[in-house]
Amino acid sequence: MTAFDVFNLIGGLSLFLFGMMLMSDTLERRAGNRLKVLLGRLTDNRFAGLLTGLGVTAVIQSSSATTVMVVGFVNSGLMTLKQSINVIMGANIGTTVTAWILSLAGINSDNFFLNLLKPTSFTPILALVGIVLFMMYKDVKKRELGVVLLAFSLLMFGMEVMSSAVSGLKDVPEFRNAFLAFSNPVLGVLIGAFLTAVIQSSSASVGILQALASTGAVTYGSVIPIIMGQNIGTCITAMISSIGANKNAKRAALVHLSFNVIGSMVWIAVFMIIKEALDPILLHKNASLVGIAFFHSVFNILCTIILFPFGGFLEKMVTKILPDTSIAEPVTELDDRFLGTPALALVQTKQVLEQMAKYAITALKESIETVKAYDPERAERIRLAEEKTDKLEDMLGSYLLKIASLQLSQKESIQATLYMRIIGDYERIGDHAVNILESVEEKRDSETRISDIAMEDYYNISSAVIEILDLSYQAFSGNSLECARKTEPLEQVIDCLKEELKLRHIHRLQKGKCSVEAGFIWMDILTNLERVADHCSNISGSVLDAAGSNLNIHENQRLLRSTDEDFQLSLLEYKRRYLEA
Repeated sequence: MTAFDVFNLIGGLSLFLFGMMLMSDTLERRAGNRLKVLLGRLTDNRFAGLLTGLGVTAVIQSSSATTVMVVGFVNSGLMTLKQSINVIMGANIGTTVTAWILSLAGINSDNFFLNLLKPTSFTPILALVGIVLFMMYKDVKKRELGVVLLAFSLLMFGMEVMSSAVSGLKDVPEFRNAFLAFSNPVLGVLIGAFLTAVIQSSSASVGILQALASTGAVTYGSVIPIIMGQNIGTCITAMISSIGANKNAKRAALVHLSFNVIGSMVWIAVFMIIKEALDPILLHKNASLVGIAFFHSVFNILCTIILFPFGGFLEKMVTKILPDTSIAEPVTELDDRFLGTPALALVQTKQVLEQMAKYAITALKESIETVKAYDPERAERIRLAEEKTDKLEDMLGSYLLKIASLQLSQKESIQATLYMRIIGDYERIGDHAVNILESVEEKRDSETRISDIAMEDYYNISSAVIEILDLSYQAFSGNSLECARKTEPLEQVIDCLKEELKLRHIHRLQKGKCSVEAGFIWMDILTNLERVADHCSNISGSVLDAAGSNLNIHENQRLLRSTDEDFQLSLLEYKRRYLEA
């Protein structure tokens, strides 16, 4: 083996790893919406979870990527620890697909149709189609399909270069002796784990093993322990991704490690017993590319078979290793793991935005209660909730800017824009909650009294504001267009109601039934309630505009809705309920 062969080996390995990474990342991004659907359908059914993990990994060609996503799902509350266990098991089987694809390079036949299956036959065609799609089309889907084809061609070309570079090793005694040393099962497992941990991809390490096996100097006795070790090494990616995550996410990563370590220990023990007791001829035969793919699949399937019934045990085990130390907090963190899959990043964004909305709505409802009866503890809760909305606004804004910089579909772009709009409205609702509280504290400090008649009016308008808060939240969180359509007429009624209550206050002031000081406080409270209704209208209006796939015509759509028959019926209903009360 010459120095040029070494250079070719390094270059081929680089192309192979880059092609695999690029293909996996692009497939993961393109499959984002499908992954979201699969996740939404995921239930506690163990077989559904297993098939989900298998299917997702087969699509994106990376068990590491699937497991990292699972850790992210658990961290953000999108998936329970129990569900994650089954998905992880399925991912271990799904990753074996890559080895079967790479094994096509080992086809050796004079048959024309069989030769068509060889990478050297179809890779140039795929590369040509890929570059045409990437360079000639502006459509994102076509361009990304082109990237996938180019990445796959690059991967297979790298595999061919590696195989050619190491072909001379079959005549090198040191190479044969090195693999004879790997026939020690324990050493083979350690080498497989180390190699996979370094490159963080079991699929890639199996590909490298297949390239070395193409020399014809690697036996099954050496290959099988290395394959078992590769399953342990691939856990490093999930373990790293769990750093800084919550307790359940760390448990999911630990389940992945435990599953692979236990499975490898069981089957390496069986392998050693068979080797010592029977010493099958197969173990001394040279390994083929197809043979490696076969044993890789069989090993992962056998691991799943023996551990699948013990999913509950694995859950209890990792829970004991990492016990709960505090009460679980609502999900208020955004995970960068999902940025590679915008559809899932947006799912997580909505979840955190819903939590922000709950803080703002709770603060507003609490502040409404303080007008009726001031409570220092409630006042503290309002300020704390408002601080949380401010923090989440900054966090969501930064995260949405990261999402906006990615390659998004039209639907994803509309969703990102919708969320960017809504976070501002909920942040302002939290501010208005504090404004109302401060008005109440001013009333308390100055010992000003709001008249009983004014308080009756307050009960009326505050009920309307609570209703519009709930309607707009349901419109956003549940994507309810019916609730969204009811928000605008109610907002108009609240506008009219505010003006009506303002006039009533002026009349009371003229009759001496209300003080000027109380009047200022009263008008501040009414103004804040009316502005809250405006923000609720913005939220629901944005939801309706997003449903129409256009976020640039909000005012025009609002005018069109005002002439709608359903709008007019809702307007009359709210007028009877609040203006004629």
